[in-house]
Amino acid sequence: MPAGGFAVVDVEATGRSPWRHRVVEVGVVLLDGVLGVQREFTSLVDPGGPVGPTQVHRIAQADVAGAPRFRELAPLLLELLAGRVLVGHHVSCDRAFLEREFARIGTPLSPVPQVCTMRLARRHLPEATGFGLAACMAAAGLGGFAAHTALGDARASAALLRYCWGEPSSAAKGRPAARAGLLRLAADQHWPRLARPRRDPEGRAHVRA
Repeated sequence: MPAGGFAVVDVEATGRSPWRHRVVEVGVVLLDGVLGVQREFTSLVDPGGPVGPTQVHRIAQADVAGAPRFRELAPLLLELLAGRVLVGHHVSCDRAFLEREFARIGTPLSPVPQVCTMRLARRHLPEATGFGLAACMAAAGLGGFAAHTALGDARASAALLRYCWGEPSSAAKGRPAARAGLLRLAADQHWPRLARPRRDPEGRAHVRA
């Protein structure tokens, strides 16, 4: 398989609209071509205003004091996502928020291929009571997770991807070739580069308890 892999992403935001609201937390789980975990990253993000629905994402205004702005995180995020297939649960939503945040700093996000674990679950977990992330995880018997945290949701989406694209069943025939095709498409995309700020945000990124 070509170099690269998958970037499983999740964002928590100040609201539902990528055009009117801002990212307040981001989580990324990097997987290799055979879906093994390579690296994880998460950070709170200062949205430059109210954090929005604390009752959902449990991020208080005080939590983002001193957190990096998206502009500070952007160079590192580009390095993490470059050359990889984008994955998420309802990935078009997470992608839309990332595209708007990058657009605000004048950096277009590359049109990489993507995989939606919600769509995969609709095919592979027809017995699920719903297709939200928690219901899909329960139907797959994958246990609990830190719901509505960016890294917790990204880890859960990565687990769902492995469940739906694993190799044990006869239905898995042809999946390695399909994955390789997606990886080639992702590797062929040109990705912009941004210089990292002097104060490297990776040093201040953290996993919330």
